[in-house]
Amino acid sequence: MNITGTDLILACSAIGAGLAVIAGIGPGIGQGIAAGYAANAVGRNPGAKGDIMSTMLLGQAVAETTGLYGLLVAMLLMFVKPLVP
Repeated sequence: MNITGTDLILACSAIGAGLAVIAGIGPGIGQGIAAGYAANAVGRNPGAKGDIMSTMLLGQAVAETTGLYGLLVAMLLMFVKPLVP
C-alpha cells in the first residue's frame, strides 16, 4: 500500500470536515435549552411574551453562527483543495 501526499491531504480534509460538522451539535443543544427556558418564562409571565421572544430569538441567532461557521469550514475542506496538485 503506497500512500501519496495527495491521498494524505484528501484524507485529512475529510476528517477535518467531519470534525467541523460536529460544531453543529452545540448550537442545537443551546437553542433547545433557550427555547425551553423561554417557554417556561412565558408560562410564568404571559405579559412579557414579546420581550422574552425577541431576546430568545436574538440569542438563538447568535448561537447559530457557530454551527454555520462549522458547516462553512466543512464545505471548504471538502470542495476547495488548494494543496492538491
